[in-house]
Amino acid sequence: MENYAKIANTGKYRVVIVGGGFAGIELAKSLRDADVQVVLIDKQNYHTFQPLLYQVATAGVEADSIVHPFRKIFAGQKNFYFRLAEVAHVDTEEQVVETSIGLIKYDYLVIATGATANFFGNEQMEQNAISMKSLNDATELRNTILYNFEQALQTDEVEQHNSLLDYVIVGGGPTGVELAGALSELRKHVLPKDYKELNFKEMDIYLIQSGPQLLKGMSEEASQKALEYLEDFGVKVWLNRRVQSYDGYTATLDTGETLITRTLIWAAGVTGNPIPGIRKESLLRGNQLKVDVYNRVDGYDNVFAIGDIAAMLTEEHPRGYPMLAQPALQQGRLLGKNLKSLIVGKPLEPFEYDDKGSMATVGRNHAVADLKLLNKEYKTQGFFAWLIWMFIHLISVVGFRNRLVVLMNWMWSYFTYDTGNRLIVGRKHVNIPMEETVSHKTME
Repeated sequence: MENYAKIANTGKYRVVIVGGGFAGIELAKSLRDADVQVVLIDKQNYHTFQPLLYQVATAGVEADSIVHPFRKIFAGQKNFYFRLAEVAHVDTEEQVVETSIGLIKYDYLVIATGATANFFGNEQMEQNAISMKSLNDATELRNTILYNFEQALQTDEVEQHNSLLDYVIVGGGPTGVELAGALSELRKHVLPKDYKELNFKEMDIYLIQSGPQLLKGMSEEASQKALEYLEDFGVKVWLNRRVQSYDGYTATLDTGETLITRTLIWAAGVTGNPIPGIRKESLLRGNQLKVDVYNRVDGYDNVFAIGDIAAMLTEEHPRGYPMLAQPALQQGRLLGKNLKSLIVGKPLEPFEYDDKGSMATVGRNHAVADLKLLNKEYKTQGFFAWLIWMFIHLISVVGFRNRLVVLMNWMWSYFTYDTGNRLIVGRKHVNIPMEETVSHKTME
């Protein structure tokens, strides 16, 4: 007898959604009034608001204020079922998802597994760097930052001391820029109060970008202004350089330059997170699933993909839509509408991306925003862009309590130049023990 997960058979079409990110929860919400059974599978029991992970990492907000349990989000949705499980494989012929809790049958399968950090095959980098894709990553980075300063108090050896104080961020996209700005604010306003014995003029923050500009995909004005802000904050921005290797102590660049650091943060790229069992012909470069204008996976009639895992190739976007929250939300919303149409035999509506623009914050009172409203483009930087960034992110956080907590954290930080709980709780990033490191010389 096959081992099936225990889920009530309601006799209705079953829509199985794998992944509870922006796309997955938006789809589930849009099916609230549909005559279907919605089953969401995720390896965590909560949704994470990923745009604020960097603030958890830098103690700007508390970890539990950017997550919300799925069962609480959908408490009033009668056709919704959640299962905490990891997906191992999908059998598209039998229409079965193989999970850690057993088999789950589906009529329609929606893959919304998102993306994960892309180390481009560099196993050494993957082992030693810290990525920023999950709540565990963010809390691990926070713990590591705080632990480093505790360790720095215990050593007088100059190079070892500097290796604990210096940070290298790889990737000049929004995550890298926002992390660099947040670390510079910690260095200026917060850490000197906690660690009075340390000289924070010795703390160097490097942002390494492989291309000629930051915030690729945003306007030239936004890129240049972000660079100016970071340099004003004392961040050392190195453009047109790639980090080729990192052994946990020495970061080596393609220019031959080396940097000594115990903390290298990887924000340089992402790759799709597909489910085993989908035919290889449907996978594109970057591990994304090729989908049509209805988000149907190439080669299938009842398997769909939405969000970062989906690559919808168009003339305007030959590599697919950007891996941002807005495309994911819009695809989830439209697919819900199309699934309802599909069940009753109505025609489907093709996806058209409503690009609302993009933004990034660099620090207190400093942000850049490229907005698109009513077919017009608006570019703004500085305090007004910062207010827009705060408002958009605040209303996007799931749950009223979470919004209130985040707002209170931000207000407290703004008026007191202080951050939230700077606690070392849980694991830190494991690196080479200090006594085992060899002597290196930093080239700047």
